[in-house]
Parts: sequence; structure tokens; C-alpha cells
Amino acid sequence: MNIVWYGQSCFKITLQGNKKSKRKVTILTDPFEEEIGIKMPKTEADIVLISHNHHDHSNKGCLKGDPFIIEGPGEYEVKDVFVRGVFSFHDESEGSERGVNTIYTMLAEGINVCHLGDFGEKELSSEQLGEIGSVDVLFVPVGGVYTIDAKGAARVVSQIEPRIVVPMHYSVPGLKLQLGGLADFLKVMGEKQTEEVEKLSLQKKDLLKEDTKITPLSLSSKK
Repeated sequence: MNIVWYGQSCFKITLQGNKKSKRKVTILTDPFEEEIGIKMPKTEADIVLISHNHHDHSNKGCLKGDPFIIEGPGEYEVKDVFVRGVFSFHDESEGSERGVNTIYTMLAEGINVCHLGDFGEKELSSEQLGEIGSVDVLFVPVGGVYTIDAKGAARVVSQIEPRIVVPMHYSVPGLKLQLGGLADFLKVMGEKQTEEVEKLSLQKKDLLKEDTKITPLSLSSKK
């Protein structure tokens, strides 16, 4: 499994295929409109996950081909990838401010991935935690304003206890949205400095020995 980050909550996850089928499968999360100030490459994907219908998370116009698009809670199986959408709110007022949001979990290549979208509740409920289950890789928003901030993200990380934490939805050069920075989250988590990586490459066997580790990704412009 290879993971790159395009900015905001948009990741491209490439699966290498199993022994029977060498065909790669790609998953794209929350593609955004370029009006937010950073470039969203036109890209192909087999599966697209959209957490909610806001312009910085639901740009279907950037998609090539005919992907399978998932836009809400439920259980799905596409190309040997098991996806579960978990209902949540975009704010602490039961959606009265910014509406609803879908948390996605993905099981592929034996790795459990969770993408929180624009989760805005104070913390995860016991029901949500039960639906999410164990997590190897957690994509968590940390920039506040429209979603949880650094402290809220740290609280959710402690609830889920993933092996790898990938921060998202924070201020980067060129972004027109006023969000908090990565440094705020790292400080709350007790991390002095964590180097950004261009691509996160994972195998299930590599995760078995991991304690919780924060791995920020640098912006990718690759298709």
C-alpha cells in the first residue's frame, strides 16, 4: 500500500494487488476544488470516498474514468476493498452549523485505514468507536475552524489508538482557508519535530511492531 497526499483531506491510496491479481487498485478520498488555493491534479481512481458535499471535499470534476463513488454511511465491497461509512456530525451542535460527515474505514491488504473526513464532534461516541474498530492508519484533521483542532485531534487519537497517525486538513502554503498549522498538533502530541515524507509505503508485517507514530506527508503534485 502506497499513500500520497494532495492537500486538505485528499489522499491517493494505491494497492499493489494480491497473488492472484497483479492489478493495482487506487482509492481517492475527498478531492477538492482548486479555488481553495492549491492544485488538485486530474487523476484516475477505482474507488472515490467523499465525506461530505463541501467544495473542498467533493470535486468529482477532477476524476478521470468511471470510478465507484461512495458518498455516505453503509458497507461496501469493491475490488476486494471493504469500506464502511460511519455517520458523524461536522460540528459539536449535531450538524446545525455545518451538517453531517461520513467517517470511512477501509480494509485492504490486511491493513485497516480510517479517514475521519471533517469530523467535528468533541469526541467519538462508543457506537462510532465500535463501528470503526481497530485502526492501523488514521487520517485525522488537525487544523480546527471547520473541524476538530489540535487538541481535539489528540483526543480522538487517544480514543482510537492507531499505529500510524497521518495529519490532514491544516494550513499549507497557498491554501486560502485559514486553518491551524501542523506544528500545533505536533506540540500537543509531544512531538518536537517530525519529518514529512513524500510517500507512505506500508505492508501489514511492518505495522505489527509499531506503537502510535505520527507521519506527516508532504504535498504531492503527481497524478
